[in-house]
Amino acid sequence: MTVETYLDQLPDDRKEPMTQLVELFRQHLPAGFKECISYGMISFAVPHERYPAGYHCNPAEPLPFLSMASQKNNISLYHMGLYMDGPLCSWFQEEYAKRATTKLDMGKSCIRFKKPALIPYDLLAELAQKITVDEWIMRYEAVLNRNKK
Repeated sequence: MTVETYLDQLPDDRKEPMTQLVELFRQHLPAGFKECISYGMISFAVPHERYPAGYHCNPAEPLPFLSMASQKNNISLYHMGLYMDGPLCSWFQEEYAKRATTKLDMGKSCIRFKKPALIPYDLLAELAQKITVDEWIMRYEAVLNRNKK
């Protein structure tokens, strides 16, 4: 499946916000992340060409960074940096409270948007720029190495 196929299969009320999110991340993520379909979601990952080890849970998959899915009751955005970086997560939560009109619905790396019309695209554009591919690999490996001890 391709990203375009995924978007084409969405219900009409989800096509526009999901397409807008894909375009936002295409424009604002630092160079090096590759767009793909991973685990049935639109994803931006570190490709095997850059990180041959892949994802430790499934080395055949590229190292995931950000994914999004149209779920039954919401649009879900998974940003692994929020899960792995406490200060980044705190920044996001504080900024969300300032900029969004809805309460933040978040768990670990997952942000759920029940009302697509209220997605804070400007904040997500800022968030997208906060971690480069090299920074993500460093943080990921630091956690992997810590867990191996």
